[in-house]
Amino acid sequence: MTLLDSTIWSKRFFSDGWQDSPTEYAVVEPATGDQLGVVGQATAADVTRAATRAAEAQREWAARTPAERAAVLRRAGDLFAQHSAEVEEWLVREAGSVRAKAAFEAGLAVGECYECAGLPSHPQGEVLTSDEARWSFARRRPAGVVSVIAPFNFPLILGLRSAAPALALGNAVLLKPDPRTAISGGVVIARIFEEAGLPDGVLHLLPGDASVGQAVVEAPEVRVISFTGSTPVGRMIGEQAGRLLKRAHLELGGNNALVVLPGADVAKAASAGAFGSYLHQGQICMTTGRHIVHESLVEEYVATLAGKAKALPVGDPAREEVALGPIIDHRQLERIHGIVTASVEAGATVAAGGETKGPAYLPTVLTGVTTAMPAWREEVFGPVAPVLSFSTLEEAAAIVNDCEYGLSVGILGDVGTAMKLADQVDSGKVHINEQTVSDEPNAPFGGMKASGTGSRFGGGAANLEAFTETQWLTVRPDIADYPF
Repeated sequence: MTLLDSTIWSKRFFSDGWQDSPTEYAVVEPATGDQLGVVGQATAADVTRAATRAAEAQREWAARTPAERAAVLRRAGDLFAQHSAEVEEWLVREAGSVRAKAAFEAGLAVGECYECAGLPSHPQGEVLTSDEARWSFARRRPAGVVSVIAPFNFPLILGLRSAAPALALGNAVLLKPDPRTAISGGVVIARIFEEAGLPDGVLHLLPGDASVGQAVVEAPEVRVISFTGSTPVGRMIGEQAGRLLKRAHLELGGNNALVVLPGADVAKAASAGAFGSYLHQGQICMTTGRHIVHESLVEEYVATLAGKAKALPVGDPAREEVALGPIIDHRQLERIHGIVTASVEAGATVAAGGETKGPAYLPTVLTGVTTAMPAWREEVFGPVAPVLSFSTLEEAAAIVNDCEYGLSVGILGDVGTAMKLADQVDSGKVHINEQTVSDEPNAPFGGMKASGTGSRFGGGAANLEAFTETQWLTVRPDIADYPF
């Protein structure tokens, strides 16, 4: 039996074992429209039962020794490595990932579990000074039940990067994947932790529609909500969390800038720009959505980038060697083309692409853009690279910051100049002489402004902050004397 044998999960969801569901929906391959399987759909009532069970199981899980929890996370990492080929195949077929992206994501999953295996043994607080005759401590305690809502684009790692540290730190997890990637973003995680020996009731996989999303936010047992997705949905979840007095970690959209400084190597810069804009068809929150190029290089850069765009093969990643696969669904495909068309009607020029190819969108380069055009101002979430020139470093900084988002910035060229620019931009991440897409399990990940609430995922300090509560604890040698 393989890890993802459909006889285990077909028409089921995972909550204290695999449960049959009266409702279900098809898993569809975006490249072909073929049905890959059938997922059991949870309901709001299922979430209610799962949250109650999770709260019960969490107390027992948190009481396990750090070594016991660490062992489950290490075993999960081993299993991801052992079953990487199977996991990658699902990422290719269900999420439309090209094989290199699928391999990268599966590798990140291994690293995430190994990194999180160290969390149980991290220092869990600090000793405080006190003017009283007592010891005073601030210690970290598990938050309790954590709801994780994950998107379709990097479905495995964007669910796992919250679920794994939450579990390692003694929490229980309700995981709601995007319905379009419920296998690679949900079943994979459930099966890995099931095989790794995670106790029953600690992790619940609850695929479903918006009513399930609402339920995992509102369940009284849930204390922390970790959401990765669009800014409009994130705003709604943040409002609900505020009303319910729950913490919400919101990792939202981005319209990320790549700045090409004067004197930069144009060939290398265009290669970086193409990777940043076209990896996974531009369906990444960190995608390079704005190319800001010094006026002395802009013509050469556009020509080089357009040449690369025209040469990149586009097609079905499961059956061809391609650089770009399909857009996740027809609705998103139409949205991308609508943004490009509106920008062209406003005066932009298509230097490459600008067309659909079956379920895919050709890698696109736009010139003659203004900052008012939708291809510049909006998060396209597609393989579209608009280019704008600048003359001074101050102008470049102003263009970068003239954006509602603040997730990732890449700066290419002279390091000293890049450092000066980095000090002027509002961004959760800055990469000098790299493009905008980058992630590591031990690095704090998150954005500013409309890119999120400032919370971070990754590394010991950020994960401890995200998935634990601080408790003040004092100890006296004897019962204190009081004036009553």
